[in-house]
Amino acid sequence: MPVSAPSRPTTRTSRLARLAGWSQRHRWWALVLWVLTLAAVTVGSQAVGSAYHNDFSLPGTDSQRAVDALREHAPVRAGDTVQIVVQDPGGVSAPGTRERVEAMLDRVRPLPYVADVQSPFGGPGAVSADGTIAYATVTLDGHAQDVPLEDVRTIIDTAQAAEGDGLRVELGGDAVRGAEESEGGAAEGIGLLAALVILVLLFGSLLAASLPIVIAVFAVGSSIGLVVLASHLATIADFTPPLMILVGLGVGIDYALLVFSRYRAELIAGLRDGEDAGPDRAAAVRVALDTAGRTVFFAGCTVIIALMGLVALGLGSLQGVAVAVAVTVLVTMIASLTLLPALLAIFGRRIERGVRRRAGKARRPEGDRWRRWAAGVQRRPWTAALVSVAALLAITAPALGIRLGFADAGNDAPSTTSRQAYDLLAEGFGPGFNGPLVVVVEGDLSAAAAAAQALKRVPGVAETVAPPPSGDVATLIVFPSSKPQDAQTHDLVERLRDEVLPPLSRETGATFLVGGSVAAAEDFADAVAGRLPLFVAVVVGLSALLLMAVFRSLLIPIKAAVLNLLSVGASMGVITLVFQHGLFGAQPGPIEAYVPVMIFAIVFGLSMDYEVFLLSRMHEEWEHHHDAPAAVREGLATTGRVVTAAAAIMVVVFGAFLLSPDRMLQQFGLGLAVAVLLDAVVIRCLVLPAVMQLLGARAWWLPRPLARILPRLAIERPTNG
Repeated sequence: MPVSAPSRPTTRTSRLARLAGWSQRHRWWALVLWVLTLAAVTVGSQAVGSAYHNDFSLPGTDSQRAVDALREHAPVRAGDTVQIVVQDPGGVSAPGTRERVEAMLDRVRPLPYVADVQSPFGGPGAVSADGTIAYATVTLDGHAQDVPLEDVRTIIDTAQAAEGDGLRVELGGDAVRGAEESEGGAAEGIGLLAALVILVLLFGSLLAASLPIVIAVFAVGSSIGLVVLASHLATIADFTPPLMILVGLGVGIDYALLVFSRYRAELIAGLRDGEDAGPDRAAAVRVALDTAGRTVFFAGCTVIIALMGLVALGLGSLQGVAVAVAVTVLVTMIASLTLLPALLAIFGRRIERGVRRRAGKARRPEGDRWRRWAAGVQRRPWTAALVSVAALLAITAPALGIRLGFADAGNDAPSTTSRQAYDLLAEGFGPGFNGPLVVVVEGDLSAAAAAAQALKRVPGVAETVAPPPSGDVATLIVFPSSKPQDAQTHDLVERLRDEVLPPLSRETGATFLVGGSVAAAEDFADAVAGRLPLFVAVVVGLSALLLMAVFRSLLIPIKAAVLNLLSVGASMGVITLVFQHGLFGAQPGPIEAYVPVMIFAIVFGLSMDYEVFLLSRMHEEWEHHHDAPAAVREGLATTGRVVTAAAAIMVVVFGAFLLSPDRMLQQFGLGLAVAVLLDAVVIRCLVLPAVMQLLGARAWWLPRPLARILPRLAIERPTNG
């Protein structure tokens, strides 16, 4: 518990207390070791560079089998493509314009990573009906993430150098979108600055406020260096580092704040015991680590367990992301338990002076307002619980209609060349042109011809193009009549797979595989949705067992699981409203397919943090006095201030990522910020004390058979009374 009533050390010291003692005695060595660790991994990671790789492959799905068939029989067509879109109001086929476009394509052909360039004038279908828009297809010799960004930018610059005199050149494709993404940095800086302001207001000292931020910076910096090195050995997605920064800053400041708050409470207790002698700073550090440190350890392990559950989903890059974020949480936890005691030993005297000065100005005991708030909730527990739960369920309701997928260029900023190319292609060739379906035909040419004729008659298909066959496979390019992210396009993919192509396969003996980026996104989203219930059940079950063993209660784990699921559901409801339905001016579109599982793992772990912080103090009061209402009041009184501050810091750190240009980071930032805000304000301040009041002494009941089986796990250290 971060700020429970101070307690003096017992004769038996725990491992965490001994760890605090070692960090104090070897304070400079501990600091030097962390500095050397951060420097070593930073220098090493910069020397070797990163090798991030997105892997959204799903063996066994139609889209993946289509890609595998193309790689085997037509490797040139298996590479990703870049579209060079040109527009000229006077007509792209005008002699002068055509010569400039052909000359530009000749300069693109010899560039690195360019496997093939198809001119818009080499065949039908690449020039719009009005003759003002055309596109050339640049086939890369690999996947977009494998092409260095500087080489993609070279392609962009070479193509756009032909602009002028009425000719407009824009480029689209995944490689172009990746090259245009901002390096970021502003969101992290704004979040840290806002966190510093909250900490200064909380502690009244710039030095004290800086310590949690220093811990977070050391932990996040070391974690990113380790993951950069690990990217050469494992598959780690390129969006992992900003996600690590987002989680690491929030959790790092949170954990350090909780330990430091208990340390500060011990100093205040020492001042009250005898101002002449002063508080024992070394003992205060040991007690802080032996109490709040235990809670931080348990909370960190809970987050790591939830993240490790993602590994079992078997969703390609998501596994690497989960491990990387789990490493960030682990390093953050270690820094809070080793580096923070060393810094407290180094700056302890100056911190004590600030605590003494602020304690002298205090007019009322800390927690008095929270105690009165808890008493007010206890007078009307049914009202507080029912109204709060009803509000959370209403916020959660939009999540029932969530549509998973991946953002495309249509969600990019209007100023980007990828968005400009997207809009030009939609204007010249129809909305479905930006998300074609690729039907791979493994069979003879007659089967491909029969499929082409059948596909043209399918509702929702605007056009079907049959490129020349390559090797033992033929491909059919199917252009939907709807945008890639429309529900109609999703329905078309299902219709082709379930109704149109199976009868053709039986008649011709050929195999038909529906692939392309749109189909792959649908397959990935279906895989996430199908495996999510098992993942949720496993994480919730393990967390409930841990809480049952810690608090020796049957009802508290059930209550904790339900409340945590409410906070997760509400956050997903807000994300759905904002990013899927376009609330507050956001570009409407699908929710990134991997966002729900990542948010669930992170939010469930963080929600469990606050659950443990509050319940540990309540449990301690219950063990001492067996007065259930008093335990609720004291638990909220002694933890409300620090939990609110910790939540406020996490909200501003996570919320700052709404300023990021990356849609995925915006979704993560909003989801985590909303979940923490609702968890701290609605659940911890209203629902939890109300439910605990209604349960009364039954909250701490555990059937005897379970009590004999479950191990005893102590969060709070035993005291002498």
